[in-house]
Amino acid sequence: MKNRNRGKISTKWIAILCIFSFVLGMLFSNRVWTPPESDGRNIFGRRQTQERDLPSVSDDCETKNSQKEEMMGEFNKAQVAIQSLDDSIAKIQSELPSTKDPLIPRITEEVPSLSTDSGGSGRRKKTFMVIGINTAFSSRKRRDSIRETWMPQGAKLHRLEQEKGIVVRFMIGHSAISNSILDRAIDSEDAQHNDILRLDHIEGYHELTAKTKAFFSLAVAKWDAEFYVKIDDDVHVNLGTLAATLARHRLKPRVYIGCMKSGPVLYQKSVKYHEPEFWKFGETGNKYFRHATGQIYAISKELATYVANNRPILHKYANEDVSLGAWLIGLEVEHIDDRNLCCGTPPECEWKAQAGNVCVASFDWSCSGICKSVERIKHVHAKCSESPATLWGALI
Repeated sequence: MKNRNRGKISTKWIAILCIFSFVLGMLFSNRVWTPPESDGRNIFGRRQTQERDLPSVSDDCETKNSQKEEMMGEFNKAQVAIQSLDDSIAKIQSELPSTKDPLIPRITEEVPSLSTDSGGSGRRKKTFMVIGINTAFSSRKRRDSIRETWMPQGAKLHRLEQEKGIVVRFMIGHSAISNSILDRAIDSEDAQHNDILRLDHIEGYHELTAKTKAFFSLAVAKWDAEFYVKIDDDVHVNLGTLAATLARHRLKPRVYIGCMKSGPVLYQKSVKYHEPEFWKFGETGNKYFRHATGQIYAISKELATYVANNRPILHKYANEDVSLGAWLIGLEVEHIDDRNLCCGTPPECEWKAQAGNVCVASFDWSCSGICKSVERIKHVHAKCSESPATLWGALI
């Protein structure tokens, strides 16, 4: 009976014997076992009993050891995978802006001073609106034509900022070559007029969307304005009328103001405004969602801050005005379609001015700006400009 029971060892004893045999193996392999001071025959007898019992559980021990090794291997793999995932998440979180509330400005009053515009104090200056006039290295004549018409110069430009809180700057980036002749020419021009805002951006026609993001980011960092405006350098603008138009919406938290349009998504590669990602907008022949035309538009503080804070992850479509519309369409934003921001050149804007409804901006749709603006903007200004009292007497 004893012999039969000896072969049937319970699971509990199997585990105990496995551990015991493991300990014995370590003792003998390291030669640290020392025989106790007792009767040698008793020790020898116990050893014989153990040797008879061990073979009966050796297979079970090997199986359990193998299973343990497999489990440890899988555990180690899981630990490595989890650590890798944690590292990846940490890296992404460090690169992305805060998403706690993307519409609340994260930029504090104390930001590094970026130029003498903020007085060198490092504090953002409160203003009513900041206007960025998009321009290029080759557009010196356009800039001069604007300086000679609707944009104040010298002391008047400074007074406009101090008294009315209206900041006007030509915005331009840098050339691909550091300190090139193009950059030096812009630096010289700015030293003369002090009306150019240099962006952290490499100039290029197909990089206008990136340039727009760079403008809003820098403008928000430099000025604490109620509105931020983008204008092309071949558009005529009446600054006083623009200020009065925006002032009507200053109590609204998130506004997007311009001439709203919905043009066709151009899928043909041969056309000027080809959209490589046309398939995202549905079937061929579909139109874009409503967005402000790119010649002139304005956005309120929270929206400009949203663009600045999320600049790295805002998608760029082929067209800059479409891109801005895409960034804002999913937010709680009021789209304001104001046709006074896209009047035609004379006679249209002239008739409106004579009727007492002065246009905010005038340009030719056929040219996406004033056709031959360098030669014609003076004529447009003579026929469609507001009186000086409109600007200097504006209640902002």
